[in-house]
Amino acid sequence: MKKLNLAIIGQGRSGKNIHGAYYRSERNEFYNVKYVVDKDEFRRSVAQKDYPGCITLTDYKELFAFDDIDVIVNASYSEQHYAITLDCLEHGYNVLVEKPMGATEYECQRLLETAKNNNVKLAAFQQSFYAPYYLFAREVSNSGKLGDIVAVDIKFNGFSRRWDWQTLQKKVAGGLFNTGPHPVGLALGFLDFDKETRIEYSKLCVAQTSGDGDDYAKIILSAPGKPVVDVEVSSCDAYSNFNIKVQGSRGCMKMGLGSYELVYYTDEENPRKQVIETSLVDEEGEPCYCSESLIKHNEEGKFNGGPFDIGTASLYKELYAFITEDKPMTFGAEVAMQTVKVISEVHARNPLPVKFL
Repeated sequence: MKKLNLAIIGQGRSGKNIHGAYYRSERNEFYNVKYVVDKDEFRRSVAQKDYPGCITLTDYKELFAFDDIDVIVNASYSEQHYAITLDCLEHGYNVLVEKPMGATEYECQRLLETAKNNNVKLAAFQQSFYAPYYLFAREVSNSGKLGDIVAVDIKFNGFSRRWDWQTLQKKVAGGLFNTGPHPVGLALGFLDFDKETRIEYSKLCVAQTSGDGDDYAKIILSAPGKPVVDVEVSSCDAYSNFNIKVQGSRGCMKMGLGSYELVYYTDEENPRKQVIETSLVDEEGEPCYCSESLIKHNEEGKFNGGPFDIGTASLYKELYAFITEDKPMTFGAEVAMQTVKVISEVHARNPLPVKFL
């Protein structure tokens, strides 16, 4: 198998510790890291140790002098994603761009059109779509085991404070732009990426952060004939014990990145009772509460890997086939655009004061 020559822009936490962890792992059968771009001299020196023989550069535009690059990975600052990706596409390079793909639906649409016009590939790095816990949640939800799915709750919550660039609106940051593409994208997946998806409610708050970007976000989504999906991204939640909870007409399931629990019952074992229009009484004729003991089944288990290992490796494997075989990715850039559309609309509905220019 021929490895593709890869150039990565940015050696921050994502470029070095997420993408880089994959490049340096045994799972990477597909890519040779040949170029690394970062303005910081120390980070470039570390990259030369991490990827022996690579060429390090200070400006991404220097990449345009090379014609042996099969894909450029854009792991720059969020506010640079759009402009750098657009430039790379216009110069005829395939691009994998970190989330968020852009700040608006318009930016994402222009990137897609530019990729098409230049006959190159565009993909977005939203590896949570490929994480075992999400794929399992979708499999169980679609299986009918839980009955008709009524509601889905997705929480990417914690209890902490931040004071870095990811707290600044001018950097296309804050919790919803930074963490939000993961839960919002997964929420759209539970709605089958329906084009008629509506934002029924949304709220943004600046609660604990030192910056002016949101660190609490609530979004409720719906689509015709689909479950209601409640998304929360919070730095104020010390008690959340799940990432996804699914409620169905015959069961319920919750899961974190590493494990799951579910409970369900069958109609065969629990025949539906006839409606009684009068008050219920017990065997002695005393009034009683309407309740029954269902025959229930409980399951639990663990996942082998999560979004940062299995999810990343699966995305990069699909990216290889996308570039070499023109095989569409399961979750392509169009999905990333739909995610950004929701996020940008929530920001438009809930403008926050800009304190850092």
